[in-house]
Amino acid sequence: MGHGGGTEFATALRKFKDRTPHSFETLAARTGISRSALHRYCSGKSVPADFATVERFAKRCGADREELVGLHRLWVRATEPDAPGRDPEPDEPDSSGRAPKPVEPEVPRPQARPTVAVRARWRSRNLVGLAVAFVVGAGLLGVVRGTAGASDDGRLLLSPACKGPVGMGERGECVREVQRLLVEAGGDLDVTGRFIGDTRSLVVAFQTFAGLHDNGVVDTATKQALYDEDVDVSLKTWSKERVADRIREVFDRDGGQAVRTAECQSLLELTTTSQADSTRTWGVFQLSESQLRELDATPADSLDPEWNIRAAHRLWSRHEDFREWPHCNVTVEPVDQL
Repeated sequence: MGHGGGTEFATALRKFKDRTPHSFETLAARTGISRSALHRYCSGKSVPADFATVERFAKRCGADREELVGLHRLWVRATEPDAPGRDPEPDEPDSSGRAPKPVEPEVPRPQARPTVAVRARWRSRNLVGLAVAFVVGAGLLGVVRGTAGASDDGRLLLSPACKGPVGMGERGECVREVQRLLVEAGGDLDVTGRFIGDTRSLVVAFQTFAGLHDNGVVDTATKQALYDEDVDVSLKTWSKERVADRIREVFDRDGGQAVRTAECQSLLELTTTSQADSTRTWGVFQLSESQLRELDATPADSLDPEWNIRAAHRLWSRHEDFREWPHCNVTVEPVDQL
């Protein structure tokens, strides 16, 4: 690949792959990304259009937060419009010259359910333009969005200093204020002043339980809700150990495979993932929207780990196997061997 950013990006992915003892087949099973796609990405023949794919692969290879930030920068460069080998956008023509059908936008579902957090992955390529603009202007934003101009009552996000939405790629005091408020609500987050994936995950969680549009961007409504004492949202959640123990209790006849399946689906985290058809999967076992409808449940229900685990057991009980999760219906090492 001749594009400098694409070459660097592919080199970084290969380094992550080389850090693990796992084959492409094993990584494909664990990430839900096809073996051929992983080969293309690591060889530089193509670049995934959604960073969530990159993040899932990198986390599986043991990437830490700083490495994910660096990888995001390389991915942004590799997905620039003139970058060869990048995967086409939804509105771009395919190799036959025909433009695929446009994806309908997601309809916000206002759900007001308290208490459980979700770590939502970056789920929309539509935010890339916003992220790039913020990354490029991060230095300027760090200066402009300082403590100067804070509102008289101390609500910095509602002051002129933080005018406009706060989202992916930004850094500075406005981001610190968002992070501080999320931690105050029970979120597990480092207050770094940088708006990256973990911050966006908790923003989505907060928006979901506050009944707001869960787009991961701190808009005016979200700012106001973060300060509103009447908005009773707790972002406290279970540890991975507690999730695994509870799965073994509920799936008493096949607890080991149940834990491995959940680990493959969500890394035992309370995640929300967007699929290629603009639907989402939810929670520990990544239940689909069609499964939630079948169970007469809401996304907020599925983010309660207890409910999610029990719902997954109901699905398992139909045939006493894991056919509901075909991408993870393989034998993989337990969590404590990762």
